[in-house]
Amino acid sequence: MLHRYLAFICCLLVAATMTTADDANSIRLQNWAEWRGPLRTGVAPFADPPVEWNEKKNVRWKVKMPGLGHSSPVVWQDSVFLTTAIPYGPQLDPVPVTAAGAHDNVDVTRKHRFVVIRVSRKDGAIRWQTVVNDVLPHEGGHDTGSLASASPVTDGQRVYAYFGSHGLFALDFNGRLLWKRDPGRMQSKHAHGEGSSPSLHNGTLVINADHEGQSFIEAVDAATGVTKWKRNRDEVTSWASPLIVEHDNRAQVVVAGTDRVRAYDLETGNVLWKCGGLSANVVATPVAADGILIAASSYDTRAMLAINMNGATGDITGSQHLLWSTTQRTPYVPSMLLVEQQIYCLRHYQNILSRRHIRTGAESAGPFRLSGIQDIYASPVAAAGRIYITDLNGRTLVFTHDDQPEYLALNPLDDSFAATPALVGTDLFLRGRQFLYCIADRDISNVSHKND
Repeated sequence: MLHRYLAFICCLLVAATMTTADDANSIRLQNWAEWRGPLRTGVAPFADPPVEWNEKKNVRWKVKMPGLGHSSPVVWQDSVFLTTAIPYGPQLDPVPVTAAGAHDNVDVTRKHRFVVIRVSRKDGAIRWQTVVNDVLPHEGGHDTGSLASASPVTDGQRVYAYFGSHGLFALDFNGRLLWKRDPGRMQSKHAHGEGSSPSLHNGTLVINADHEGQSFIEAVDAATGVTKWKRNRDEVTSWASPLIVEHDNRAQVVVAGTDRVRAYDLETGNVLWKCGGLSANVVATPVAADGILIAASSYDTRAMLAINMNGATGDITGSQHLLWSTTQRTPYVPSMLLVEQQIYCLRHYQNILSRRHIRTGAESAGPFRLSGIQDIYASPVAAAGRIYITDLNGRTLVFTHDDQPEYLALNPLDDSFAATPALVGTDLFLRGRQFLYCIADRDISNVSHKND
């Protein structure tokens, strides 16, 4: 009888654990906890945001944000988190730019406060602003960038903010700083700045630091900030974020780089496989589904690779694991969008859109020249069978994910957008140079404008 009783208790515990895990996964899928969304593909599987909006239609609220940041908002339940860098104090002599080939850069002439912000999803009220660092930056970055370009990530208990050279931080939902790490000063190519976002999986936080010094990837315990492992990388500057993929019964951290795309074991940091073929200045973050990984770049040369991860080990460059490749219309700044079995990508940061099947690389339709938008730095996102693409001029194009895509709307706002949108429930969040917008089905008479 005792054995039967113990077996019954074990079954209950297993069932409870499975239920808890399923509930946690369901909550995660209904939120937007990192910059490419709950599936890490740009898709919000349970969201259904508006199709049409402007300053007088379907803006639930807009709030003026302090400082400047191109980091995307992340959303958990009733909270929206974002980061910013706020200049203050007297004008100083410009920090000299020492990087070779520097061009189109912004001089640093003032100290900056690096800040994490929590905003109420309900009404746009700023709940708290926590200053996590206060420093004179050593480089300003490109004029299209910002000192707060890496997006935060949250696990529903803590929010993690990465400012590159200016620190990695964990805060609780009350804005209290729990721990901080100093990754060391990085020198980006052409002094164009830093922007790789952290990734989080099962209590492990991963940052990538490819720069003109000793590049590295590091995994830390999300609860304590203690290093789990750190590996040097034979890479120059890149801006791609780590992608964590569950495959072959293990979590793999995939990072695209100039020399190789590499997959690391999340537990040990060991390199599982690597594949060459990209160009310099890698910015776009890879995407993956069904054991197929797509990585791409576009700078001095263009490249897109489809890699079969099944059984991949060692250097797979030029092997049968390379399903297909192309040099046509590959992405540079905006990352790719993966909807079902289709990859959407923008040529460079222009308004030319390609769609390819992930297994074959075949284009079932297109390429398309997108009317009404241009200069696109935000990555495309999708929900409810619709694609959303936002440009620097404040316009968002919406069209269907169909065999022959159908134009639905072109939506203007009075701001400029480089940050990727976040989609949760019936809301769409757009972070501009000045304002954070909550787009939802709501009449202008109920709009909340804060610090307008």
